[in-house]
Amino acid sequence: MGESGPQVSVIIPAYNEEASIGPLLKCLSQLVEEGKLGDCEVILVDDGSTDGTAEELRGAHPVARVVQHPYNIGAGAAVKTGIRKARGEILVLMDADGQHDPKLIPKLVEQCDRYDMVVGARQRGSQTGWHRSMANGIYNRLATYVTGNRVQDLTSGFRAIRREVATRFVALLPNGFSQPTTITLCAMRGGFSVYYYPIETAARTGKSKIKLLSDGTKFLLIIAKICMLFSPMKIFLPVSVCLFLMGLGYYGFTFYSEHRFTNMSMLLLTTSVVVFMMGLVAEQIAQMRFERTEEA
Repeated sequence: MGESGPQVSVIIPAYNEEASIGPLLKCLSQLVEEGKLGDCEVILVDDGSTDGTAEELRGAHPVARVVQHPYNIGAGAAVKTGIRKARGEILVLMDADGQHDPKLIPKLVEQCDRYDMVVGARQRGSQTGWHRSMANGIYNRLATYVTGNRVQDLTSGFRAIRREVATRFVALLPNGFSQPTTITLCAMRGGFSVYYYPIETAARTGKSKIKLLSDGTKFLLIIAKICMLFSPMKIFLPVSVCLFLMGLGYYGFTFYSEHRFTNMSMLLLTTSVVVFMMGLVAEQIAQMRFERTEEA
């Protein structure tokens, strides 16, 4: 490694991945020894595992740096630890469950010469359950609406990102599984370029730790949260329009049936105006936040 630090930092969060972490580290070791990852460091973050993951990490190849959480904080927290510890100009984030092929790392890093973030977009041949694929499709459409750009894979955990972009948004990342969602939306709404590199993922080793209902709800809340942070009118405007149309429709109904303008119509129309004005204020606050960030 050069005095200025490595070019690439591979960050791997792991929690109870005893069965898969060994083969993954073996493959990474081979790639590093063959020089296919260039000037690279590997950061392994053990998020308080209770199985044999810690022992597997202690036997990792010499290039690896092992960081251990004293207890399980969350996958997102492990990624944030890795980002803060990384020294590379390009950060590669990947899962420890065997889904991601380390041999694709050079392909993602190569695209970072042109793009700020490169996401491994899972294709139809990937071994994911139908329910996960359906949920991802819904998330992708919502994220496309929020960002105004097409999102091909919002929840992919395999990506390469410039270090200065990752560190800029690291404080906004949640501690749970929705950190890929957050960093994608943050980068897009921040005006950074994102490229989707097509990949196929293998079936994960062991049981998935993501709960479709609870974590799926968290993903939706994260999308709404990021939308409020960066583009609040995307939420306020539809609500305002719905209230206005409801008030107008109710006024038309009561005028036709009772020939009068009711208090409910007035309430709905007034509320629509108030919500719209709140959206304008929120939009200005979001813009000022961006200006302060750029100055910093």
